[in-house]
Amino acid sequence: MLPQNQLYVSTEVGRLRRLLIHSPDRGLGKVVPSKAQDWLFEDIVHLDTMRRDEYDYYVKTLLYFLDPDKIKGKLNAIDADTSRNFYKPDHTDYFNSDKVIDIQKLLAEILEDTHIRTKLIASICAVERCSFRTQHLLAEYDAIELAKILISGSLPDRKMLFAPLPNFIFTRDIGIVINNHVLLNKPAKSARTRESLLTQYIFFHHPIFEQSRENIIEIPDNQHHFLLTDDELRSDYHRSTLEGGDVMMVAPRHLMIGCSERTTLYAAHQVMKILFGRGIVDKITVVKIPKKRDYMHIDTVFTQVKRNMWVLLGAIARQGDEAKKQDVLHFFAPKEDPNRLQIMQFVRGTDQTKTFENLEDLLESISRDDLGCTEPVKFVYSGNNEFPFGAREQWTDSCNLLALKDGVVIGYDRNDKTLDAFREAGFRTIRTKDLLDEFEAGVSSPDTLTDTFIMLPSAELSRARGGSHCMSLPILRDGF
Repeated sequence: MLPQNQLYVSTEVGRLRRLLIHSPDRGLGKVVPSKAQDWLFEDIVHLDTMRRDEYDYYVKTLLYFLDPDKIKGKLNAIDADTSRNFYKPDHTDYFNSDKVIDIQKLLAEILEDTHIRTKLIASICAVERCSFRTQHLLAEYDAIELAKILISGSLPDRKMLFAPLPNFIFTRDIGIVINNHVLLNKPAKSARTRESLLTQYIFFHHPIFEQSRENIIEIPDNQHHFLLTDDELRSDYHRSTLEGGDVMMVAPRHLMIGCSERTTLYAAHQVMKILFGRGIVDKITVVKIPKKRDYMHIDTVFTQVKRNMWVLLGAIARQGDEAKKQDVLHFFAPKEDPNRLQIMQFVRGTDQTKTFENLEDLLESISRDDLGCTEPVKFVYSGNNEFPFGAREQWTDSCNLLALKDGVVIGYDRNDKTLDAFREAGFRTIRTKDLLDEFEAGVSSPDTLTDTFIMLPSAELSRARGGSHCMSLPILRDGF
């Protein structure tokens, strides 16, 4: 059982101790081409390959770093079991870690409570517009199977009741831990409404979050949202939507919020008022990125690698330098460029604001001023900043990395030019299988590893348009 007071994240790169994940479920195998875009999935995937040859390596790596007793010395036996029972939250042979925690397991556990079960079934059926008979049908399943149905949208006999939740593997988007508080999301798309509702029930009802319930933050809608016109509801200045991929806890008292395709300025403003009002953080930086499908969230265009290193997309970097050019083209260009990155920083208790011309200037300030780095701040660029590889590899999540500890990240193996850039920056790159073999042989260990990029197999995972950063919701990290 997770200790009830163990919920704290104050950096992006402190040693990771606990996180929430969700392994690819049977719903991903039900995505059809005609609905993929509506369900916010970029492509149809081969589920067995995604699980067995890719995501399972992600889980094994996480366990070796966070809960090694579950896996150390057992890899050969785990890999020899073709049924994969070790990875299935509904099976008795499940690894059942209290440090690498699957959302499905938590959902099944709260569904054991008859009162919670009745309310959640009714809520889901209302959202999905199910019949009264369907509501009674769901009540007949045990908690473990019901959790699978509510996530996958399908019954054990493969009959589909409602849409799957293919994006539930991206647990980062359902919420974010800010110091000892939890900020729940408000999804921008209706396809993620059920995700948000399930998450809400888990955080408010599961015992492991009992001591944190007073610290759960929900983002309010516009007070009179029901009076707004359809056009007003679509406006960034009235609509309140936020997803976790747009929120980064970059330093103990400094939060970054991205305004993007999925997170609105109104929501960022609401979050700022709540966090400053409660004294949870002292500094909030709002980063407005272009509303483009290929960007989506700020963590798709940059993430932190170590205290003095960041990976980012060159196309949104050093824009301030370009803007200062005084040639004819730039002089007569429209002043308001919707594709221009904009950055503004706010400080609690003052009217003080600060703008940054460039993303690098902001990231360097975080490393130097907030994290106390004295060594030079380094930047690794997607695709090694070579055309057209920067954009190509950003599309397959070259900038979306999860730091397991300072300077040790896990990301996709397919972004060759970005990996070259990491090697040039002095990093070792190693495939997950080879690293796990090293751990088993005692050649290296998570504790001794430094400046390493762990390459995760990604042919199917990358089709989903989310990387290792997206596939994680850290709930406990070491501080600096």
